[in-house]
Amino acid sequence: MNITVTLFAQVAAFIALIYFVNKVLWTPMSTMLADRQKRIADGLAAAEKGKKDQELAEKNAKQQIAEAKKQAAEIVSQAQKRSNDIVEEAKDIARVEADRIVTAANAEIEQEINRAKESLRKEVSSIAVAGASKVLKKEVDAKAHADLLNDLAAQI
Repeated sequence: MNITVTLFAQVAAFIALIYFVNKVLWTPMSTMLADRQKRIADGLAAAEKGKKDQELAEKNAKQQIAEAKKQAAEIVSQAQKRSNDIVEEAKDIARVEADRIVTAANAEIEQEINRAKESLRKEVSSIAVAGASKVLKKEVDAKAHADLLNDLAAQI
């Protein structure tokens, strides 16, 4: 009988140990392992998502850089075109101004020529009167012969 009571006591102690290990140790350890497994799976999924997001961000950054370079090239091209337009406008304005100055200078030269001719006509008239008076040995009245002197000046 001693074996049976001891055996029953050992079986009861073993069952109590299994129940205790299952309730106190095994269930929390299983829960902790499941939570850890879930955290690891979530971390791996987040890492994979982060990697995909990083690749997408790099792709977007490359596209934006390419677009920015394209826009910069367009801006430079427009600036060069505008610069050329401004230079052409300045050349046109300079040509117009030069033509105006040449026209004004030609008009002034023409006026000077006319003044010089008029001055020469007056001098020729007075020289002609002086020469005629010496030739005729008498004084010639310039007022009396004004029409004749004007006619002579017009022919010169």
